[in-house]
Amino acid sequence: MVYAYIQDVPIGEELYHRIIEELGAEPLDGSLLHLCVRRDDGGLRYIDVWESEAHCARAFEDRIHPAVDAAFAGTRPGEPTVQHLEVVHATGALLAAPNP
Repeated sequence: MVYAYIQDVPIGEELYHRIIEELGAEPLDGSLLHLCVRRDDGGLRYIDVWESEAHCARAFEDRIHPAVDAAFAGTRPGEPTVQHLEVVHATGALLAAPNP
C-alpha cells in the first residue's frame, strides 16, 4: 500500500536547493513522487508518495535527515508537522514502472 503525506516547511527555495544538492542525484529507494510547491506565506509544501511507510522511514534515517542536517549546518529546528494522507486509490506511470 502506498504511503503519502503533505508537509509544510518554513524554508525558502535557496535552503531547499541546498538540501536537494546534499541528497545527491541517486533516487531515494521507494520514493514514487516528491513535489515541492511555494506557499503564499513564503514557505514550501512537500507532497510525497512512497511505496510504503517503511521505505519512507528508511530514506529519512539514511539520507534525508543527514542531508537536512548538512544544509542547516547542524542547527536544524524540529521536524515540521506532517499531514498523513489516507490513500484510497493510486494509479499512474510511477506506480507501474518496474523497480531497477
